[in-house]
Amino acid sequence: MTRVLVTGFAPFGGERVNPSWQAACLVAAEPPAGLTVTAAELPCVFGESLTVLRDAVRAEAPDLVLCLGQAGGRPGVTVERVAVNVDDARIPDNAGRQPIDEPVVPGGPAAYFSSLPVKACVAAMREAGVPAAVSNTAGTFVCNHVAYGLGHLVATEFPRLRGGFAHVPWAPEQVPDGTAPALPPATVAHGLRALLATAARIPADQDLKVTEGATH
Repeated sequence: MTRVLVTGFAPFGGERVNPSWQAACLVAAEPPAGLTVTAAELPCVFGESLTVLRDAVRAEAPDLVLCLGQAGGRPGVTVERVAVNVDDARIPDNAGRQPIDEPVVPGGPAAYFSSLPVKACVAAMREAGVPAAVSNTAGTFVCNHVAYGLGHLVATEFPRLRGGFAHVPWAPEQVPDGTAPALPPATVAHGLRALLATAARIPADQDLKVTEGATH
């Protein structure tokens, strides 16, 4: 059995729910065949989120980690290719912190690439009927903070661990007027099960050679 840790965030920005945590719980409750999945909720707070993530990795000793975050406005699940070493918060986090142009890890490399097969994961979600795409920016808020922090954990403390980050759209209850894209957490979870099953069997260096680039 492949041991998987899936994380989601607490609500932020005045929202009552966070679909990343909702989806993480659903996947943990009904994991893909051959995988055991544990869910952990991260605070939407710079610094503290990485402490909770590190503690969860140490406690669960997973083979694979998938961190999730909310990306309101995106129409599907987006698997992040890269995380950059900068915190530049447009809004305060849940503790009122708003770092501007600060490194996630002082002295760390400029960026970390995902150690998941991002294109194969996207293809698997599409095959499962869930809209998905490769993303080349995780932003500069707490999501990117965690994505970079996970990459740093893999590079410096847990070399056998593989992990990556994916953003999920708003849940329908967050856009009741239907003016922005949304996906039910159950639909997101269905796609994430396909993602995890694929990530568990395909190394990043054996990813699909298909076009998923962007011009802007």
